[in-house]
Amino acid sequence: MRRRRLAPLLAVSVTATLAPALATSTATAAPAATPSTASSSAASSSAAKGALDRYVKQKPQWKRCGAESPAELECATIKVPLDYRVPGGKRIDLAISRIKSTAPDKRHGVLFSNPGGPGDHGLYMPLGMQERLPESAQQKYDLIGFDPRGVGRSSPVSCDLEPEEENSLRPYKEETFDKDVAWARDVANKCKEKAGDTLPHITTRNTARDMDLLRAILGEKQISYVGYSYGTYLGAVYTQLFPGRADRFVLDSAVDPARAWRGMIQWWAEGAEPAFDRWTEWAAERSEKYGLGETPKEVDRTFWDLVAQADEKPIEVEGQPTTGDDIRSGIRGAVFSPQYATEGVVELKKAAAGEPASAKKLAEFAGSLAEFTGSEGTGTAGAAAGAGAAEVPSDNMTASFWAVVCGDNSAAWSRDPESYRQDAIEDKGRYPLYGDFASSIKPCAFWDKSVEPATKVNNKVGSLVVQNEWDSQTPLPSGQALHADLKGSKMVTVLGGEGHGVYPNGNVCTDGTVTDYLLTGKLPAKDVTCEATADSNAEARKNQKRDVLPGSPLPERAPDRF
Repeated sequence: MRRRRLAPLLAVSVTATLAPALATSTATAAPAATPSTASSSAASSSAAKGALDRYVKQKPQWKRCGAESPAELECATIKVPLDYRVPGGKRIDLAISRIKSTAPDKRHGVLFSNPGGPGDHGLYMPLGMQERLPESAQQKYDLIGFDPRGVGRSSPVSCDLEPEEENSLRPYKEETFDKDVAWARDVANKCKEKAGDTLPHITTRNTARDMDLLRAILGEKQISYVGYSYGTYLGAVYTQLFPGRADRFVLDSAVDPARAWRGMIQWWAEGAEPAFDRWTEWAAERSEKYGLGETPKEVDRTFWDLVAQADEKPIEVEGQPTTGDDIRSGIRGAVFSPQYATEGVVELKKAAAGEPASAKKLAEFAGSLAEFTGSEGTGTAGAAAGAGAAEVPSDNMTASFWAVVCGDNSAAWSRDPESYRQDAIEDKGRYPLYGDFASSIKPCAFWDKSVEPATKVNNKVGSLVVQNEWDSQTPLPSGQALHADLKGSKMVTVLGGEGHGVYPNGNVCTDGTVTDYLLTGKLPAKDVTCEATADSNAEARKNQKRDVLPGSPLPERAPDRF
């Protein structure tokens, strides 16, 4: 079936095409018009359009992004309204980048991208897309990147948080819960004190509006888009607010809009359990090699015995004391790949017995424990360094994360701390690996009410949802839910696919389907099922371990990010 073509846009200026959609997208935040207010509403809409004229007329001053950046990667900074309801008010920066089409005569348009987060830098994404996309796709598009509002070079926000305050994944314990409540309240209060005028507007809806404003500034009638993890939600919100502007949208490793955001964090716990069960089966089938148990139950017991031992006395791992909570948290990330999880647990078992353990084989598992051991990955930090890290507050990723996760949908977060206690206790019973981490209290319990309601995604815009079967960060049911909400979408499911982020991974079936869509705009006639290969899963693991985001289009698999 051919993708249904959208009705042609009216032959009017790009400014005129921006303002009506903006008025529609902000309607839910304003009182409904009545006969007595209709004239003032019309005047307000006209004023908003006039105020947006100066934004659309901006001419980006493109220049090389940095001395160490390839010459073809150009950067610029534009201004966007902090509050789109008051476009004549405060303005903030939006850092943008591009790599031009390699064949202007074959150019189709612009391809925006987002790596996930919320809070991840996207300015250097075009380099990753350039590295990974086939030449045919690079001929079709100018590759466009940007740091979302409040992130990196885009007027970065800060809450002045200390490093220990950024640790958000805290296991429930009766004796520490009151301290965790105080931590959550303190983080919310510090954010309000430091950036209370700005944070309410660091939302997905406003980032989608920034994308549309950038579209207009670039002189494009539509945009195409590749978004990963959180980026799928951003893309879906864009299609909801600006359906006529969405061309070819690829949504990889998808968020369920109905569960933004507390429910999505809780899905980390729900998704970990089947992945853990799969791991125990895998390790049991290879008991002769790894010695963790001859049956899944025996492997399960080996793991929980290690947790119990570490609860009693922390196990030394690479010089760091590793508790049972560390191990529970670590295995959630490690079971993305049964082989890596197995090798990690083997080394933990050695360390628990006081035997020398292989740091190399523990690397993946230890990386999963970074949130608690104090070690820091360099994936996103690499992007920050490339994007002028000296100007970016150290807590920028955390501050922007909470701004979106709390501010997109405050209604999803209870204001009663005791409700989080009960949820954490119940979910630890249901999801023993991670339930209490995911459901215990977060700063959103004390966040201000959202400026706008959450976006309900329900449209017929054509798009392609891409999902691995064994992605426990955004599990398969999450991708299926987004597919159901996007009535015009088709879905690519990779059976046996491991890891968070699919395209591109060298799998002929998945890469071919997505690339064909980007090149032709034609969605598959029906949903597509692909089989993962050893090579494609290995490529996914390789991409997830890359140390520098510039050069990798796939999302960093951090324990507390999408």
